Amino acid sequence: MASNPKVVCLGGGHGLAATLAAMRTLTNQVTAVVTVADNGGSSGRLREEFKSLPPGDLRMALAALCADDEWGKSWAEILQYRFTSDGDLNNHAVGNLILTALWDRDLDPVGGLDKVGQLLKVVGRVLPMAPEPLDIEATFSAAVGNRSIRGQVEVAEAKGKVEDLKLIPSEPAMTPEAKVAIYEADWIFFGPGSWLSSVMPHFLHKKQQRAFIDSKAKKVVIFNLPDKNMPDEYHDQPLEEHLKLLLKHARDFKFDVALIDSSQQGAGAEFYELAGKCGAKVLAEDIRDDQYQFRHSRQKLISAISHILA
Repeated sequence: MASNPKVVCLGGGHGLAATLAAMRTLTNQVTAVVTVADNGGSSGRLREEFKSLPPGDLRMALAALCADDEWGKSWAEILQYRFTSDGDLNNHAVGNLILTALWDRDLDPVGGLDKVGQLLKVVGRVLPMAPEPLDIEATFSAAVGNRSIRGQVEVAEAKGKVEDLKLIPSEPAMTPEAKVAIYEADWIFFGPGSWLSSVMPHFLHKKQQRAFIDSKAKKVVIFNLPDKNMPDEYHDQPLEEHLKLLLKHARDFKFDVALIDSSQQGAGAEFYELAGKCGAKVLAEDIRDDQYQFRHSRQKLISAISHILA
């Protein structure tokens, strides 16, 4: 493996956090570029009240990259702590409030993230994919005709076949620091995560898509685990449908490695054919957590990713 490569990881939520927790052990030049379309829970409430970025996925990425010492771990735990009460603070994460306070005071999303990163002594950097909050709109086919649904939470709960996806606004700006990181990267990793709300927004963002397609970095897509006990919005779709949806919105996308769990190595021939047309080698590794079958294992991801980077 090249010494200390520059790596950009794109995604959101628990999936991105798992990748970052593994990646931080392999390089200290890791940049997380995180989705900003969450409209539910604590993040949604703060976003609505302060007209700010939803902080939740950004907070999780910061916690995943925290220093591996007592200081970093203790602050990561504080960042993730959620209040339990009968009042307005119920279910708010401390880290969400800290980030929102910094953004409200300074009106600087990246500066606020960097300040919290300094507090946690994070390995690398966390950036939003856009400097403004976004929404996801999905069109689903139904027996009575197509219907469009707006909002990450609403899209996640909707039923039916996804016909189309888009961001609102349709042409958002790109965070300048994220653009620089993508063009300077040696490797770019996508996923895993909720396919419609954590992974696909990075391909829907046209300016960002152009940047990572043009980047000379090698690219890896980490596909989701097959587990219907912990479904995301696209859990019932086979691997080839995940890749088809991606390519529908990013026809020029080429990548080098498709990382799947070893239980999926018998995936249909169409998936292998599609991946091959994109220039990708399919790598099937045991990456599932032994205890929480719906999650990727940090230790197994470290092994798989170190093999890819070698």
